[in-house]
Order: sequence, then C-alpha cells, then structure tokens
Amino acid sequence: MNTAAQVDELVTSLKAQIAAGGIPLSAAMWQTALACVGWPYVYSAWGALCTPSERRKRYGMRPDKTTIKTKCQVIRDNNPKPDCTGCQWYPGNQRTRCADCRGFKDWVYKQYGFDLYGDTVAAQWNHKENWCIKGTIGIDPIPQNVLVDVFIKKDGTWTHTGFYYNGETCECSVNVQHFNPMKKDRWTHWAIAACFKSGWTMPGKEPAKEEPVETVKTLKKGSKGAAVKELQQRLLDLGYKLPRYGADGDYGNETVAAVKAFQKDWGLKQDGIAGPETQKMMNSVPGQQKEKTYRVIVRGLTEAQGKELTGKYPGSNMEEEK
Repeated sequence: MNTAAQVDELVTSLKAQIAAGGIPLSAAMWQTALACVGWPYVYSAWGALCTPSERRKRYGMRPDKTTIKTKCQVIRDNNPKPDCTGCQWYPGNQRTRCADCRGFKDWVYKQYGFDLYGDTVAAQWNHKENWCIKGTIGIDPIPQNVLVDVFIKKDGTWTHTGFYYNGETCECSVNVQHFNPMKKDRWTHWAIAACFKSGWTMPGKEPAKEEPVETVKTLKKGSKGAAVKELQQRLLDLGYKLPRYGADGDYGNETVAAVKAFQKDWGLKQDGIAGPETQKMMNSVPGQQKEKTYRVIVRGLTEAQGKELTGKYPGSNMEEEK
C-alpha cells in the first residue's frame, strides 16, 4: 500500500508530465486513483491524513457510522497516545489518507485543480457545473479513453460513486478498491467531469476562450462551407472514416453516417445532425483517435471457457453453437 507521501510525489510527477504533453489528464487521474488502493474508508472524510484525531472528528459528526471508531485501534482501545504502529493503514509508520466514496473522487480531482460541487452523492450528480455530459448505463454507451464518474441509484436514492476508465473501476467502499473488469450489474449512471471539456486548463495557465454554445450553428445534410469542413476534419481526427469524399466541406450521406457513429459512441441522440450538443461533445472528448475495434469469433469453447473469455473483454458476447 502506498503512503500519502508516495502518492503526493506521484501526483507532482504526473502534473509535470501533463504540462509537458506526455500524458493525458484522464490517464494521470486514473493512475492517481489506483495508487490509493487500500486506503481506508471513513464516512464524511475528504482525503485528509488518516489519524485518530481525524477519525474522532468524523465520528463526532456521524456517531451512527460506528466503523469510523471500531476500525481505529487507538480509539477502539482507548489508547491515550495516538500510537498507530501496527495498523494496516499505517504502512512503515507512514500516514495514508481516508475518505468516503464522494470524498475520494473529490480529493483526486482537487490534485489537478478541479473541484466537484456537492456534499453528497446526489448533490455531486445534480450539480450541472460538475459535468459536460451524462448517461445511463445500459442505454448510453460509456465513453472510453476518458475518466468517467459512475454512480449507483437504487430505489430512487443515490447511494454510491466511483471512477471508471476503459472497462475498469476504482472506488472507495470498504477501502479504496480496484475492479477489472467493471462489475456491470452494480452501476446505473455515468458522467464526464467538466474539466475534460474543451478550453479547460489546469490552474496557473490562461484558459482558452470557448465559443458559447448558443452561437454554434447547427450543421446537417445539405450544409456546406468552412464549418462543415472543420467538422469533417474533427471526425477524421477522432478516427471516424469519410472514405469517399473526406473533408470536402459538403455535408452529405457519408458525413451523416460518421456523425451518427460518433453520437452512438458518446451516448447522444443518433440523428446525424451536428447540433450544439454534438459539436460540444466532439470538441470536448480527448484528443486520442478512436481506437479501431475488430470482430473475432472463437469456436469450440465450453460454456465455462466462454464465460471466462467474455468476462475479460467488456462488450463481448457468447452464443451457443448450433
């Protein structure tokens, strides 16, 4: 388990790599989250060092959350001295940090200059300022190559939240845990933080000016000109093919199909029209090109082997041979 100091050093290194263009913001945040695996869950904590005094503070705020106390050997044993030696969350006599699910995510974002609004899971989800796009799992495809916040809404109540990145999840529950592949049956909603939208920069740099959404012209079949050509080039940069005409400035059937493919991948209405929402999302997604995918058929497997294989590759499926 990493100590707080070790993760702080990692964050410093990753921020330098971001500034040098060596690593995307999403990948840096994901590495940071994984570096915290094993850190303790403390209800209402937001990434402070895990100390007896911090736990007493949180227990005083929520005495109904008894594990805050019982999982701390100093408080549990009424030790008058804050001696954490031997505690699983005090590796090498060095501090780790503690948080709950919403506090863990917020702490990771804060390391890179972004702050999530809201003191509860529901409040984080409901604050429009937090997100540039949202979706429902099982209906809207979860975007890839970008850090995604995932949520659980059960019986009308928002109960839990964590991170998703390319088929894996990291969350603070019993402690900070990493799951690969994602436990699909648990999560119900997803959202992408506003820090990934076009024009956002880390503090200390002049942010790029964004064109207001309301001034964006809707482009559709029959549109022509420089705006269409720019849209087509963005599609090509993201890996969506325009094999016959390329970026010719003419919004035809080929461009409609490419826009629909983009909308499908990013959970938007698939109408082939590049309205403000589609253009905003197109300019907000990370710069990496859309990864090529391939269809592979493997025959002759047993049911157990098929389940094992499909479990390793999210989005794959298994059919019985006739």
